[in-house]
Amino acid sequence: MKTSKLDKASIIAIKDCMGAKKNENILIITDTNKKDIGYNLYQNAIKLRHEALYIEMLPMEMHGQEPPLYIADIMQKFDVVLCPTTKSLTHTDARRNASAKGVRVATFPGITKDVMIRGLSADYKKISALCIKLQKIMEKVKIVRVIAPSGTDITMDISGRKVIPSKGLFHKKGESGNLPTGETYVAPIEGKSNGVFVVDGSMSGIGVLSKEKIRIEVKNGLAVKISGGLKAKKLGTIIKKYGKPAQNIAEFGIGTNDKTKLSGNLLEDEKVLGTVHIALGDNKSMGGKVNAPIHLDGLIKSPTVYFDNKMIMQNGKLLI
Repeated sequence: MKTSKLDKASIIAIKDCMGAKKNENILIITDTNKKDIGYNLYQNAIKLRHEALYIEMLPMEMHGQEPPLYIADIMQKFDVVLCPTTKSLTHTDARRNASAKGVRVATFPGITKDVMIRGLSADYKKISALCIKLQKIMEKVKIVRVIAPSGTDITMDISGRKVIPSKGLFHKKGESGNLPTGETYVAPIEGKSNGVFVVDGSMSGIGVLSKEKIRIEVKNGLAVKISGGLKAKKLGTIIKKYGKPAQNIAEFGIGTNDKTKLSGNLLEDEKVLGTVHIALGDNKSMGGKVNAPIHLDGLIKSPTVYFDNKMIMQNGKLLI
């Protein structure tokens, strides 16, 4: 049987990105919206001679919502877990607990066939090197400042926080991240981010922002005012539903994948080389203190970024 482009992407995910060994077992968790991709991963795991289990559930309502308890439990019993789902399982206790047991987990929130094929065609050795280079620089940084043509001007204190390179190669016990991937990110210290960020690329739960932008005012680590058009109102409604934890400035990240493009799918968008993203809500998964059932990323185009007053990105071009 001919190997399709999707088959090739699944094989790269299993063999290269997860580094699955012959004697390791693999769990695939998907939902009814993403079952084509989930079942393709399962079929290719079997073809690669792995013991594998396929579980299909109903879609979650929101990114960060916990899966059913039986799924959370079984995640801890496998060597590798792959999660192509509509809503992200990244920022869940189920994922965190599995990782703590040494399970290697890849989440594919909102994955589509196009994103899977495009994003997994990248050179992950190159991406890994850039992610780790950024990590080593960011670990010494206290204050990050981001400005952008759309009106963004925000400072975030990342002093002493763990910097995470989502390098796409999850070969060590307990490693986890998105696939496709390519970003280095950190959880800013709660209560210490101030300024404005204007989302002009795309927003989790909202989609691409071409003409309409979302302006988010930040005071002492919280999004205190969201303004713009209908999409801004939609975001405000989502945030209000989940309360103060959802206002938390949860993440600052830099995209490092040169094969991805702005598509409206945050799984892909936040990895685009030349962009940065700031997230609201849960940051416990990345070393923060806020555990919320929501994590929403907002993409900023053409950013200029300063690390402790030193420019490391100018209008979307990395200077390192």
